[in-house]
Amino acid sequence: MTMQHKSASAADEIIQLDVSGMTCAACAGRVERALNKIDGATATVNYGTERAAISGISVEDVPRAIAQVERAGYGAHLRAGDDDPWSTRSTEVRISSLRRRLVTSALLTVPLMDITIVLALVPEWRFPGWEWVCALLALPIVTWAAWPFHRATIRNLRHGAVSMDTLVSLGIAASYGWALLTLFLGLGASGQNGYWLGFGITPDGADSIYLDVAAGMTTFQLAGRYFEARSRRKAGDVLGALSALAATHVRVLRGGESNIEPIEDLRIGDTFVVLPGETIPADGTVSAGTAAVDASMMTGEPAPVPAVPGDRLIGGTISTDGRLEIEATAIGANTQLAQMAAFTEQAQARKAGVQALVDRIVRWFVPAVIVFSILVAAGWALSGAPMQHAFAVGISVLIIACPCALGLATPTALMVGIGRAATLGILIKGHDALEASGRIDTVVLDKTGTLTTGRMTVQQITALGVSEDELWRLAASAESGSEHPIARAIHTAGPGSEELLRLERFTALPGLGVDARVAGRQVVLGNPALIRDRGVLVSDSAEQAVDHAHACGYTAILVACDGDLIGVLGLADAVKPYAADSVAALIEQRLEVVLLTGDSQSAGERIASELGIDRVHAGVLPMQKAEIIRALQQEGRKVAMVGDGINDAVALATADLGLALATGTDIALKAADIILVRDDIRVVPDAITIARKTLSTIRVNLIWAFGYNVAAIPIAAAGLLNPLIAAAAMSLSSVLVVYNSLRIQKVQPMHH
Repeated sequence: MTMQHKSASAADEIIQLDVSGMTCAACAGRVERALNKIDGATATVNYGTERAAISGISVEDVPRAIAQVERAGYGAHLRAGDDDPWSTRSTEVRISSLRRRLVTSALLTVPLMDITIVLALVPEWRFPGWEWVCALLALPIVTWAAWPFHRATIRNLRHGAVSMDTLVSLGIAASYGWALLTLFLGLGASGQNGYWLGFGITPDGADSIYLDVAAGMTTFQLAGRYFEARSRRKAGDVLGALSALAATHVRVLRGGESNIEPIEDLRIGDTFVVLPGETIPADGTVSAGTAAVDASMMTGEPAPVPAVPGDRLIGGTISTDGRLEIEATAIGANTQLAQMAAFTEQAQARKAGVQALVDRIVRWFVPAVIVFSILVAAGWALSGAPMQHAFAVGISVLIIACPCALGLATPTALMVGIGRAATLGILIKGHDALEASGRIDTVVLDKTGTLTTGRMTVQQITALGVSEDELWRLAASAESGSEHPIARAIHTAGPGSEELLRLERFTALPGLGVDARVAGRQVVLGNPALIRDRGVLVSDSAEQAVDHAHACGYTAILVACDGDLIGVLGLADAVKPYAADSVAALIEQRLEVVLLTGDSQSAGERIASELGIDRVHAGVLPMQKAEIIRALQQEGRKVAMVGDGINDAVALATADLGLALATGTDIALKAADIILVRDDIRVVPDAITIARKTLSTIRVNLIWAFGYNVAAIPIAAAGLLNPLIAAAAMSLSSVLVVYNSLRIQKVQPMHH
């Protein structure tokens, strides 16, 4: 198992166990209750992923947790990564076992059904002992082939519990037992006809027809379990696909020569070589060489992107046509690939709120169905109906009411949806984000770094009382201590580093500017509000320069030195490619788009006009962003916030749904509900699309599963449903829920 260390304390450590032997949501609930009996432990068990996540215990307590699971009648193993061999082997063994039993059962069931149905309807073709031939054909089906259901039932009864397997096992045993009883005691020779098959009434003496009910029920159930197991394995394959992207070895450049070493030996700062066709083993910055890099599995971007010196590359991507030398900046669990896999695994393992309700329903539903089927059969018998008919009705109720589909409805869709999103460069943290995506009606977009490239350039310079060279030198020297996009633009446009003055003190003023001490002089750069607040006189010529910058849609930055205004700089930020298409896609999804920026009103309106956004909030300080989110919520709106910086973190946490670009800060990522890995603004509508699709699939699954049981039980109780048809319908319902969930994998991104 993989352990996520949130902190050094055991209370914050998440232990994950692979659990084997679970066959329904009731099993998951039983394992969960067993684990929660451990002192200090808080456990959630996900039937869809077949994993248990436990907090409040340390690694030393794992043997006790495994023993607790085994005492509940199931198997468990400490998870050893995404490609954990124990988990993989357990799944493969289960699927191969189901396949063998299904094939054997089907090969015997087909001739059995032919014999029993034909001879039941055509007495002239019966031969002596034909019922015993049918009984012998059915015996391996109801014993060996159906053993997984019987074994689970015996295990559960040993612990004083019942599950969905109990319903199946009882139905099979009762059908076969009734047929043998009629043969031994001659209950079929009553002079009465048999029961309705859907295409005719069986003549007298056709009681062995229950043998093919038992055999057919077993075959249908095995088929349902087999296809369900295969589909669930396919649904979880995305996690394995992400893990498979990780390289196991790396060409490290040491002393001018490249040596192939295990990836574990790579250290931050090491330079490694990537040849054409090889996987980039770690995150890093290109130091030499050029290549086209395929990042499709990481970000969903179909076309390779060019990589040149200075570019940052993600581990797990592939160099398609060039040799690269890359300096490692993140290794091991700190790489973006490892974090994507960890986020995805945690989200898939997390249990949705609605699933907890389903688990509680299933816990009481199974024993209620058993009691109800007995009462229905007794009611029909007391009303004067033949025993065969009363028995058939009871069996039909027992089988049709099995809530297997209900237990699969949420975890399967959640697993597929989160997995598909990860392949598109979208990390959904859990079901809460999906539920929020279905309610939002307003999307607030931060401008800088989200809609724009964040790479600003100086478009206008006005020197006041000093030369342009002096203005550049002072401004660039003051901004040399900052990584803000405006600071980088001024620093890049200014003189070379050899001409910069000594920076003695630097203070960033979020949303306003900077206050620095440069070579003994006090330098302040920022918006007009900051300059006026510092008591600096803004002359008419400076006002004209500011007005001109605003008229052009530029961000105006005023520069003051020792209390005197010495210049005005106008900066502009380029809109990201496809930003307009992304905004249009959000509007098509019936979402109102709001632009949020700390820039001037004119700069904000210029970007909004270019992108087709009607509502703009400009000149907004970091803390005011959250206030605007709250103001929109007070209007009755459900708000999604998209941002990337530290100044967006509070707003992301305040919004009903927070989406953070992975190029942003760690604080912003922690505050967000959805992390957008792909460096493409089109990922925003993609994220909302797939989140809504997953949520709608969960709702459809639940409606189908609940509706199926609500509609089918009265039909069966009324005697209008053959036990064989009931078994087929129950198996089909589970398969339909799984395959409906798999349809989420067909969701395509905007650029497809």
